[in-house]
Amino acid sequence: MEIQTERLVLRPFEDKDFEDTRQIYTNPKVCKFLLEEPWTEGEARNKFQNKLEKASLTKESGYSIAVDYNGKVIGSMAIWYTEMRDTLEIGYVFSPNYGGRGLATEAVRAVLEYAFNELDVHRVQANLDARNAASEKLCRRVGMRKEAHFIQDFWSKGEWTDSFVFGMLRSDLN
Repeated sequence: MEIQTERLVLRPFEDKDFEDTRQIYTNPKVCKFLLEEPWTEGEARNKFQNKLEKASLTKESGYSIAVDYNGKVIGSMAIWYTEMRDTLEIGYVFSPNYGGRGLATEAVRAVLEYAFNELDVHRVQANLDARNAASEKLCRRVGMRKEAHFIQDFWSKGEWTDSFVFGMLRSDLN
């Protein structure tokens, strides 16, 4: 799958994307609300290899998507099927160096349109750390609605954290 938007190319990861991706995932600020710790130099290559291997979406395996802006990977997205019929979950990470330009919104909207129009899914959801205000704003900007707030439901990085679930149906796509 490759999606082209006005400014972006959303595509499978390639070997040439390693350094851009490593810079994103070794940044502690980027990883603050992720389930994983920042990548160490020793594990970066193996973590990146996992993204390379997820080059297409199947019912059993998610798809890792490179967000390419003028030949540079500025973000990483993933989609995967949940256990619920015709439902995808979406996740994303973007470099803060490219914030404030609407690029994350453009990328997420494009993946949502792809999910509903090409994959014919019924629902897309995003689960996020409730402290991640930027991610919450992004979900709202693309038309997702907050459907749940779970209190201290997830043990992450040594503490109990709250989670938000945002969802969208095909009929919500504008």
